[in-house]
Amino acid sequence: MGNSYAGQLKTTRFEEVLHSSIEASLRSNSLVPRPVFSQLYLEAEQQLSALEGGSRVDNEEEEEEGEGGLEPTCPPNPYQMHPPPEGCCTTDGFCQAGKDLRLVSISNEPVEVPAGFLLVGAKSPSLPDHLLVCAVDKRFLPDDNGHNALLGFSGNCVGCGKKGFCYFTEFSNHINLKLTTQPKKQKHLKYYLVRNAQGALTKGPLICWRGSEFRGRPTTAGPCSSSLFPPLDSSGPLAAFSSEPTPGTNASIPLGAPPAGPACDHPSLAAATSPAVSNGQDSPKRQQLVKNKLAAVPRPAALGIFSNSGPPKKRHKGWSPESPSAADGGYPQGGGNRAKYESSGLSCVPQVGLVGPASVTLPVVASGEPVSVPDNLLKICKAKPVIFKGKSSSHGNFPYLCGNLNDVVVSPLLYACYQNSQSISRAYEQYGASAIQPISEEMQLLLTVYYLVQLAADQVPLMEDLEQIFLRSWRESHLTEIRQYQQAPPQPFPPAPSAVAPVTSAQLPWLAGLAASSCNDSVHIIECTYSLAEGLSEMFRLLIEGKLAKTNYVVIICACRNAAIDSCIAVTGKYQARILSESLLTPAEYQKEVNYELVTGKVDSLGAFFSTLCPEGDIDILLDKFHQENQGHISSSLTASVTKSASLDVGGAPACTSYSLEPHRIRPFQLAVAQKLLSHVCSIADSSTQSLDLGSFEKVDFLICIPPSEVTYQQTLFHVWHSGVLLELGLDKEHMTKQRVEQYVLKLDAEAQTKFKSFLQNSFQNPHTLFVLIHDHAHWDLVSSAVHNLYSQSDPSVGLVDRLLNCREVKEAPNIVTLHVTSFPYALQTQHTLVSPYNEIHWPASYSNGADLYPENKKYFGLSEFIESTLSGHSLPLLRYDSSFEAMVTALGKRFPRLHSAVIRTFVLVQHYAAAMMAVSGLSQMKNYTSVETLEITQNLINSPKQCPCGHGLMVLLRVPCSPLAAVAYERLAHVRARLALEQHFEIILGNPSSGITVGKHFVKQLKMWQKIEDAEWRPQTYLELEGLPCILIFSGMDPHGESLPRSLRYCDLRLINSSCLVRTALEQELGLAAYFVSNEVPLEKGPRNEGLESDAEKPSSTDNEDEELVTEGSTSEKRSPVKRERPRSRDSASSCRSSKASSKSPSSALCGETSAQPGGPLQGEQTRSPQPCGPSEEGRGPGDKQRLRASQGPPAVISRHSPGLAPQPDSSLKTSQRSVQVSVTSSSQLSSSGSSSSPMVPAAGTLVLQATQCSVTKACQQPPVVFLPKLVYDMVTSTDSSGLPKAASLLPSHSVMWASSFRPLLSKTMTSTEQSLYYRQWTVPRPSHMDYGNRAEGRVDGFHPRRLLLSGPPQIGKTGAYLQFLSILSRMLIRLTEVDVYDEEEININLREESDWHYLQLSDPWPDLELFKKLPFDYIIHDPKYEDASLVCSHHQSIKREDRGPSRKPDDLYVRRQTARMRLSKYAAYNTYHHCEHCHQYMGFHPRYQLYESTLHAFAFSYSMLGEEIQLHFIIPKSKEHHFVFSQPGGQLESMRLPLVTDKSHEYIKSPTFTPTTGRHEHGLFNLYHAMDGASHLHVLVVKEYEMPIYKKYWPNHIMLVLPSIFNSAGVGAAHFLIKELSYHNLELERNRQEELGIKPQDIWPFIVISDDSCVMWNVVDIDGGGERSREFSWSERNVSLKYIMQHIEAAPNITHYALIGMRKWSSKTGSREVRAPFSRCHVHDFIVLNVDLTQNVQYNQNRFLCDDVDFNLRVHSAGLLLCRFNRFSVMKKQIAVGGHRSFHITSKVSDNPVAIVPAQYICAPDSKHTFLAAPAQLLLEKFLQHHSHRFFPLSLKNHGHPVLLVDCYLNLGSQISVCYVSSRPHSLNISCSDFMFSGLLLYLCDSFVGASFLKKFHFLKGATLCVICQDRNSLRQTVVRLELEDQWQFRLRDEFQTANAKEDRPLFFLTGRHI
Repeated sequence: MGNSYAGQLKTTRFEEVLHSSIEASLRSNSLVPRPVFSQLYLEAEQQLSALEGGSRVDNEEEEEEGEGGLEPTCPPNPYQMHPPPEGCCTTDGFCQAGKDLRLVSISNEPVEVPAGFLLVGAKSPSLPDHLLVCAVDKRFLPDDNGHNALLGFSGNCVGCGKKGFCYFTEFSNHINLKLTTQPKKQKHLKYYLVRNAQGALTKGPLICWRGSEFRGRPTTAGPCSSSLFPPLDSSGPLAAFSSEPTPGTNASIPLGAPPAGPACDHPSLAAATSPAVSNGQDSPKRQQLVKNKLAAVPRPAALGIFSNSGPPKKRHKGWSPESPSAADGGYPQGGGNRAKYESSGLSCVPQVGLVGPASVTLPVVASGEPVSVPDNLLKICKAKPVIFKGKSSSHGNFPYLCGNLNDVVVSPLLYACYQNSQSISRAYEQYGASAIQPISEEMQLLLTVYYLVQLAADQVPLMEDLEQIFLRSWRESHLTEIRQYQQAPPQPFPPAPSAVAPVTSAQLPWLAGLAASSCNDSVHIIECTYSLAEGLSEMFRLLIEGKLAKTNYVVIICACRNAAIDSCIAVTGKYQARILSESLLTPAEYQKEVNYELVTGKVDSLGAFFSTLCPEGDIDILLDKFHQENQGHISSSLTASVTKSASLDVGGAPACTSYSLEPHRIRPFQLAVAQKLLSHVCSIADSSTQSLDLGSFEKVDFLICIPPSEVTYQQTLFHVWHSGVLLELGLDKEHMTKQRVEQYVLKLDAEAQTKFKSFLQNSFQNPHTLFVLIHDHAHWDLVSSAVHNLYSQSDPSVGLVDRLLNCREVKEAPNIVTLHVTSFPYALQTQHTLVSPYNEIHWPASYSNGADLYPENKKYFGLSEFIESTLSGHSLPLLRYDSSFEAMVTALGKRFPRLHSAVIRTFVLVQHYAAAMMAVSGLSQMKNYTSVETLEITQNLINSPKQCPCGHGLMVLLRVPCSPLAAVAYERLAHVRARLALEQHFEIILGNPSSGITVGKHFVKQLKMWQKIEDAEWRPQTYLELEGLPCILIFSGMDPHGESLPRSLRYCDLRLINSSCLVRTALEQELGLAAYFVSNEVPLEKGPRNEGLESDAEKPSSTDNEDEELVTEGSTSEKRSPVKRERPRSRDSASSCRSSKASSKSPSSALCGETSAQPGGPLQGEQTRSPQPCGPSEEGRGPGDKQRLRASQGPPAVISRHSPGLAPQPDSSLKTSQRSVQVSVTSSSQLSSSGSSSSPMVPAAGTLVLQATQCSVTKACQQPPVVFLPKLVYDMVTSTDSSGLPKAASLLPSHSVMWASSFRPLLSKTMTSTEQSLYYRQWTVPRPSHMDYGNRAEGRVDGFHPRRLLLSGPPQIGKTGAYLQFLSILSRMLIRLTEVDVYDEEEININLREESDWHYLQLSDPWPDLELFKKLPFDYIIHDPKYEDASLVCSHHQSIKREDRGPSRKPDDLYVRRQTARMRLSKYAAYNTYHHCEHCHQYMGFHPRYQLYESTLHAFAFSYSMLGEEIQLHFIIPKSKEHHFVFSQPGGQLESMRLPLVTDKSHEYIKSPTFTPTTGRHEHGLFNLYHAMDGASHLHVLVVKEYEMPIYKKYWPNHIMLVLPSIFNSAGVGAAHFLIKELSYHNLELERNRQEELGIKPQDIWPFIVISDDSCVMWNVVDIDGGGERSREFSWSERNVSLKYIMQHIEAAPNITHYALIGMRKWSSKTGSREVRAPFSRCHVHDFIVLNVDLTQNVQYNQNRFLCDDVDFNLRVHSAGLLLCRFNRFSVMKKQIAVGGHRSFHITSKVSDNPVAIVPAQYICAPDSKHTFLAAPAQLLLEKFLQHHSHRFFPLSLKNHGHPVLLVDCYLNLGSQISVCYVSSRPHSLNISCSDFMFSGLLLYLCDSFVGASFLKKFHFLKGATLCVICQDRNSLRQTVVRLELEDQWQFRLRDEFQTANAKEDRPLFFLTGRHI
């Protein structure tokens, strides 16, 4: 096997070079065998690491196919290897005897080699980096020429010495090759081994297995990794064989375009030769045979005849690669087209922007002899040759051309491509550029020749493909080095260069000629000796002589004596040269050229030619004749239906109910995107860059900039008007007018500048308004304003976007956020972009892991869904091309070489439409002069209004980018329509961006009637308003500008788009016109519904975005139907549609084209959800019922037209689907007089309501439009690379950018939008004409503009609605940011207020009069609503009858159920860390100009007798605050905090230092008092726990911190209050001492401090308007004031030092005049207190308290005889903060890890019990237990308010059901008279020596009253009982002793209970 030498090449030189240069570079590296060039440039980057993917890892030198090249297809059949004998060695690299065979191991050992044997190196797949040494009889090895190897094998094992292996299979087992394929010596014996100078064995030359290297084996169909000739790649008859399904794609997509060539005429030949063809390794003869017989592209006449009977789309079960004839369906596999992905006749040449034309038509004058271009070149060649400059050596410049220069085009693009590929990219520099050389010039040229050789006749070379070939070749030839650099540690010496010899310049012409020898002269090589000039002259001579008629490419190589290469490549093929020369024109040049041809009358020759085609002379003559003959009756009969429909409507007969314009509503997706936008804006505001201060804005304003298209302008106005955004933003208080809306939409035309200036002015004047500048359709006009300066005379709008949106004012304005919105963001994603990658928002995916994230009643149908429809089992794909149209264009292109192809295409298409109109109108002979597609479109257009009682029809979009051509088309079609009397049947509308829509009066009247519009002046202004109008919309303009199209759009005819200069943006933009929302509840007639989709849903879509994958639910019948759905082998719709165009007289013929064979649709849902409500008679009908009923007599015939695969078994499939549908109907809960017939032609029995007609608009809404594309574009869009990514996606992303390097990885299908963005940001750079060109920050963060966002999403998906919704929620958020939830609760227990004889009656006093105030009684009752659950404090003034105090709240609901009110923040509010404004940056310490504030840590110690130890506190003092403190001079020790004097009267500062204890609120605490203090100087200290200090310091770097000692880490607020007060008193003493030395009296030092909660947000004052001093009538109002105002008012009070505590009311909206009538009260104060530390020296806060410590302290201060004064006219608002504070204490078990909720009843236990210990302070457990369960200790007291519990010296909350009475045991204290009271209980808490037995005997208790004594330990418990003689009156039992549920080390509290005797 494998030793036949047919067609052998005779030279050793070739074979050497072949191996050295090509073999290494053209090596396959994926699991799925693929033809060479696909592998070269369509391979995913990441697969390099593991060359062979899954099944095995091959070394870089591993040949893949050789003789046994049948790589495993899916799935691979593993080679059955005999199991090795038991006990033998199976280690890789060793033989079965266990001897080492690896070359590295035995290179220096003597090896016995018998005579006649040679040592060779074998490759093992499992040891890719090693050669195994074998001795092989040289007779079985080929000679130097690759000849004369005997079949078979004879070899010895050099390890164990075993001899005589006669079979390679046996030998491979012995040396443990462990093969998965049949062993072949050709595949595994790779190198001769030779001894070097040192005598060591080394790898020598390759063994020349001639057969496997050069020639396809007759029986193999493997990939061609090392072949010389890149394969025909599915161009041959067996296209599918070389493209197996790749894992993860849902079907194997043959990498070949649907052939336009003939079906295979020679089935036998196909069968015989196809394996060789698909192997792609043919000998030249075999290749020639294939080329001549199969791949010859016929003349255009033949193009329309054969449908594309392309390769099978999926691999089917019974099909094996070896049996070409076994393909499904048995139709021939023929077709003469090559790889789709190379087809891309698309621009090799991305445009070079506007700075200079891309093509150099007049070459630069150079030295050397001139070359004369022949005069009649174009005439003879029928095309202008395009000459690409190639390599030019230093001396050899390109020759100077003279003569007829108009007939040639010269381009430097190829040279640029070569240069690019010479520069090694940054990505590889890390591997050490010295060791890795760039690809040689000779190699580049050789690869270019290979590439050209394998291009099909209808393909055009693409620069991107060539770059990828170079990249892959370079990378694979240097794989070893790259790997070694990647591995660590590095080798001590560099790897020896491989034995690959480079191609020399002398060999190059010969090698190129050899490569081209097999291609039937499609590539012609001209070798010249001296200069390129002689080669060019030779080429022109051959062209003129007609000797290059079959040649598409001429390669001219000049190999000079000094070994430098000059080369150029001329494209001479008529088709290729035309497309390439046109692609070199910029859009402006293209329009200019077309204009010139129209103006000069060059096109008249075309018209003359058309008139010769018509059988009866000129078409116009035929039209006139028809017009005269039928003037009378035709028009009347044709218009009858229209008039009839109108009268029906008026008469109340059934009118069409399917017509409804969409109401404006936000879809879930749009809301999600709006929220994403909002969160991005918030994250900009939250970032440390301080670029956006959301807190400083009060409202939102906006301006939407759109391209200068009148329709888009009106459409945007319509959206803004109907979204209600202006009302939402408060921009339009009065009634909205169109003029008001126009202020917010800016059309970027000549007038834009003035409107934009006023916008800027507005933003400057309103710094508190956030302006959102929305740049819609942002990929349009990215020209920089620098270019505008060059071109300003010609077009004022050039560079307008840059001049306006990127001007300095916009960039610097702190209140302008710019939002770019586009479907094609690629040009804004370059290395120089201004938009940070973090500020990109992509439209979200609709599916995540199969779950529908945002359920909607409509599904989006975009580009990837259209592509999907060409792959899945649909009878008619939605993307099609028109082969007969293409054939006609090609033929005319050759006949009229001087006309631009756009002109030819337009004229042909208009001719086709004219002929089709005539054919439909009755001139049936004209059918032959139009294409099937155009006829289908025209029939449906003209017949659709007849099927609807109201005359609704379809829209046909005819895209003519060039405006002059669009005008020509419009005039011609309007003329034909007029002659055929069809003016009343459909409208022809010329859509021009610069002008509005013009619609005839008759049709305006119809539209008004359908849309129920009364306005006489109304005219449609957007395409959306043309809903239901039968019309041809001729859509012109070089780019669509975001115009939306109505749902009645049925056909999108894009056959005229400029296919020669494709870039990704342009292509997707054109296809975006067809993007569409399809009703979800309705069966999709042509939507994608294939099995692959369900499983693929979670994969990101291939093209537009992460979310485009659209999954339509499969119908029940489809899932159950056993029939395998099969797709006809045709994507050219000519064959599949032709049969449906039966005679136009047949009633259903017009619809047949739309009735696709659909294997079922899901049951129609409740119609109420459907966006098109149907009338009762239509309810629940599927889309095609009318046709189904009509055609139900003959289903097989109808179906077979569309779906050959179903034809053989229609009955079974129909029965199945019908049965399953009936099941689903009956089981459905929504049986609305209907079912949905699941087979297109069979009605579900008895359920359908018959109706004569069905409106075509209804159908149009249920299926996306059909799109017709040019063949080139179709191939580009539908071909995919190895990852399944459409070829179009890997094109240059936009005209205005360039690739940064040819050395770039390929995009991959699995990339999300974010990853695509990062890819483009890395690999593209803007051209000099791009507006971002000057932004050179190269990805550095400071290069991004901080307030710039980019929203991208597929076209027509609803981005406008999303950003308008964003504006609304942004506005709501700003309002919400300026609002705050404050507690709004009315005071409690007001009815229990002391009704004393004495009130403070001086209502207008600003300050309390001390003498009057002393006479006021103290109100013991707590009125603060937060203490609603606290025990009442009784006093003798109260009425005793208070049995029912309302139901108390559950403790856990306390936070949840407190009432709040939303308040707008005033300018005097306190703020948390989220507030940033320019005023308080310095205060906060975050100002960019200031460094983060340095602060120093100071220890401060003082002794406190009660604690019995010294307390050490730490101050953290920022440098900016050190002036508030006194430091010792030497050493800088902190001595004291400065205090002012009582006599100071300055209004510049606040005298009292403010202390704010806080925990858990570093972000949310309101510590920013800058605005509250109105900028006044003040001293503010945060009191924090030690463990929280770092986080508070991070958030508040410019605040003074007082850090509590670590022992207080688990303490409550009592400890903080205690330490604040003690520290302040100690500081007062220090200051008195210090200032006494300065002569100041101690009593003059200011003794007050403020203790404020961290949630106090605003302060108010009540203004009283009293009607006389004693009058009962007065009015009052409340206003917000600064804390500075309040503090300075209080501090200025006379006799202020006589008050111990001063406070204020808590604000409530329910405050009545009663509360504010008395200006001052003596009562409890909370939350914000001014404390006199001097007077309260002997009254301490209880440091152990967690709850109610302020009530406890208030009662103690009062009992000490001190004054508490509450200013009732001041109030504080407290913000509801959901985190931190006392809620941060969680009581959990110490033992178990599981977070079981522990109830308060478990907080105490019996001493010494096995109770679970809790991790919480004992005091907290005690307080919580008493709050909830004190009735266990005081059962008599429950709801017994007349008999309270007596509390001595300490207030504890016993719950709201129990009242308490507080007494102090201190001598001289003020207590209520208790003689009237009988107490129901006594609580003694840690009582001190002041409590004695005699003190307790003053009080009287009820019989059975209970006692609770609480002490620190059991010992002191007993001592207390004895000392207080409690046993005299109280009875104790042993079991009445308890403790808090703490561990011993946590010091539990103990209590003893007893009963009164």
